[in-house]
Amino acid sequence: MSGQVTDKPAAPPAPASGPVDRWFRISERGSTFAREIRGGFATFFTMAYILVLNPIILGGATDKFGHHLSGPQLVTATALVAAVMTVAMGVGGNLPLAIAAGLGLNAVVAFQLAPLMSWQDAMGLVVLEGLVICLLVVTGLREAVMHSIPQPLKQAISVGIGLFIAFIGFVDAGFATRIPGETGAVPVQLGDGGRLAGWPVLVFCLGVLLTVALVARKVRGAILLGIVAMTVVAIVINEIAAIKPAAWGLTAPTVPDDIVSAPDFGLIGSFSLFGAFEQIGVITLVLLVFTLVLSDFFDTMGTVVGISNEAGLLDDKGKVPNLGRVLLIDGAAAVAGGAASASSNTSYIESAAGVGEGARTGFASVVTGALFAGALFLTPLATVVPAQAAAPALVVVGFLLMSQVRHIDWERYEIAIPAFLTIAVMPFTYSITNGIGAGFLAYSVIQTVLGKARQVHPLLWGTSVLFAVYFAIDPVEQLLGVK
Repeated sequence: MSGQVTDKPAAPPAPASGPVDRWFRISERGSTFAREIRGGFATFFTMAYILVLNPIILGGATDKFGHHLSGPQLVTATALVAAVMTVAMGVGGNLPLAIAAGLGLNAVVAFQLAPLMSWQDAMGLVVLEGLVICLLVVTGLREAVMHSIPQPLKQAISVGIGLFIAFIGFVDAGFATRIPGETGAVPVQLGDGGRLAGWPVLVFCLGVLLTVALVARKVRGAILLGIVAMTVVAIVINEIAAIKPAAWGLTAPTVPDDIVSAPDFGLIGSFSLFGAFEQIGVITLVLLVFTLVLSDFFDTMGTVVGISNEAGLLDDKGKVPNLGRVLLIDGAAAVAGGAASASSNTSYIESAAGVGEGARTGFASVVTGALFAGALFLTPLATVVPAQAAAPALVVVGFLLMSQVRHIDWERYEIAIPAFLTIAVMPFTYSITNGIGAGFLAYSVIQTVLGKARQVHPLLWGTSVLFAVYFAIDPVEQLLGVK
């Protein structure tokens, strides 16, 4: 586990055992094939929900002309792009990062882009967004921005992601819920009506206890064992108690009638690269693409830094290995997602579940990608795991990422305050991008107030200005006459 302090010198890496080991540097990074495989499975199970959620979000919306996207076709597109791009990330980037349709980004496509144009035009904008990101990578700008971030802020990003991913786990499992229809009430509550009720939440609570117990005892495969064990428990409880499917959320733990289903590739290639220019004004189009690029850019940055940090892969200067290739593959994933009508694809923070299992290389991503490829034909089986069985892994991974907080110097307010805002804003606004933006802005302003403006990297200044526009996008749109 990264960040642990020990008085013993690190053991020299074991010699590579073959070409696959050498390519992925498995032994060199202190991992094993067994750990990588477990990590790949753990990551897949914690993010397999996207096979259900992405079709619901995109398929539940209509475009300007009242057209819907096909649910089965969306499942195929989601699985296909996730499979191809996750394998590409593993082989090309050699990081334990999985890729799939980005949550939040798909909502922007469904509820902001589609009502203004056709689905083909909306997906064409996603392709354009991905091309812009690839251009930023090729010019070196995206990598330079990442290198301009002070190390304490990178550590704060990891911690913020830890809290964020734990919060995702609590919400997905129904342990924490919104309070509907009450003015002035706190935004979230315990369970339903302030109390835990129902078998699904019990499965989650038992899963958390089981997983933390296994992790505390340092059992190999603790996170994956927890997911599998609680899935079995959930299936048994569901059969005995005859629970309504809606109580489980998106995925009810039932034994499927059919294990194999044929994929439908009808949406692949259904996009129009410049069709949106005929539907909306140039200013509106630029602002929409800007929003997509900024969200994708910094969500990925936070995820890559956080996962690499927890895996112990950052060098002594805080740099990510193979960063240029990693960012280029991530940008290509956005292009592929738009071209397949699956929405923009990006790196997933749930990859931390695989890191928690010991994954340190791209071989784990190859395993995850292979599972997504299998999901093309085994969708009924892939969607058996309910959120209540997978969410405990996110809570435990949140703890693992949270451990990075001890490396931040809390006595130096000039860095501690931006770090705190980075950490706090991520879970409180449910956005990695918002947390990074808050931290960048606070850091730049505080350094200026202290007379240290020249110590802020010019790229960090430029990024802070972009975030100021991002946070003030509504009044900016009003000033420009967009609204």
